[in-house]
Parts: sequence; structure tokens; C-alpha cells
Amino acid sequence: MRLFHVSEENNIKIFQPRLPYRDDLDKSKGLVWAVNEECLPNFLTPRECPRVAYHWGSLSTSEDKDKYFTSKSCNHVVAIEYKWFEVMKNTTLYLYEFSPSKFYLQDETAGYYVSEAAEVPINQIIIDDIFAALFKRNVELRVVDNLWHLSSEIQKTSLNWSMCRMKNATPL
Repeated sequence: MRLFHVSEENNIKIFQPRLPYRDDLDKSKGLVWAVNEECLPNFLTPRECPRVAYHWGSLSTSEDKDKYFTSKSCNHVVAIEYKWFEVMKNTTLYLYEFSPSKFYLQDETAGYYVSEAAEVPINQIIIDDIFAALFKRNVELRVVDNLWHLSSEIQKTSLNWSMCRMKNATPL
């Protein structure tokens, strides 16, 4: 298993555990967050870019696959708003890879793993063309005028989904 942290910072030498801000997590225990390779495309955008990402899971129905995927060869979609296209085109990302030895699963559907220890990356991968990186991973990219309708629809499906930075999405 490969685990990654995605950043726009190019010089992180050590990741220190940080207290989570989510209400469903123990706020007294610092964590280092990572994502597995399957869910990595959900984070291959500029950090503040709102996005709706979804992919097939073991419980995904053929009806949902047919309705929400335009290609039979892609099983993952990342949707962004038009206003983020140029930002995404001009952003460089840095993938920090971790040894999985101290990480444990936090959320299977989202692919989140956490460590309670400081973590030193074992590798850094530079992504200077985010679109190419998504296409290389066989991800369908959608560029839409607004994410809110798609977000509402996808949450009612059998697909595995992730909504990130939706506070930055264009209001309806």
C-alpha cells in the first residue's frame, strides 16, 4: 500500500501531528493525514479548489455507473468549477509519500489513513501538470459551472464520493 500527502509546498521535511478540527474526531490527539493511492485523485487539485470526486466501490450499481460515468474505461471522476481551470493549470503539486508502517485506517471510503507520530516522507513526486496526472490515473475530469447540483445528486448514489472545499464553491 502506498500513502501520500498532497501539498503546494515543496520543502516539507517532517510532518508533525496536528489536532483535527472535525467534530467527529478526538480533538486531543494530533494526527498526520495521508490518503491511499486509490483515492489520491480526490486531492490532485489546488488545495482550496472545491471539487466533487467519486469512484466505483464494491456496492456501486450498474445504473449509477452508467448514469455518472461517460467512459467505460474510467472508474473515477473529479469535477471542478470553470473558474478553477486556470488555477489548476498553473499549480504545481508535491506528493509526499510515507511508509505505511505507523498509519492506521481512519476512513475506508475516503481512503484516509492517520498516524499519531511525526512522519518523514520517503519520497517526493512533483506534479507540474495536474491534468496529465489525472489522465494518467485514468480519471475523468469534469469542468462545470457549479458543483452544488452534482454534489447533491452524488450523495444519493451507490458510488464512493468525496466533497472537498465546498465552502469555496460558487453559491447557487
